[in-house]
Amino acid sequence: MEYNEHKPIYLQNVDLMQEKIVRGEWAEEERIPSVREMGAMVGVNPNTIVRSYQLLESQEIIYNKRGMGYFVKFGAVERIKENVKKEFINNELPQFKAKAGMLGISKEELIKLL
Repeated sequence: MEYNEHKPIYLQNVDLMQEKIVRGEWAEEERIPSVREMGAMVGVNPNTIVRSYQLLESQEIIYNKRGMGYFVKFGAVERIKENVKKEFINNELPQFKAKAGMLGISKEELIKLL
């Protein structure tokens, strides 16, 4: 995986994992790769994957079954979509609006483009 130097690697891994869940590659209540397996898949230290898994666990996207591994939590797809939507509205949309305004792009033009 190619990483963006402007965003922490563990967060980029979280994004990748969330995409896999939303696309159905990792189904709800299905076991996901172990920390070591995931580290090998994306080419990062297992400690980085632990950090990614901890964040996803704190967001109730995945859960740990002691001795069995990590699993996708029921309802994870909706939680991911809700979280990403909030992030988009709070972080990306204001930047988009500011740039469109700076370039003189009207709301009507944006609507046509969308």
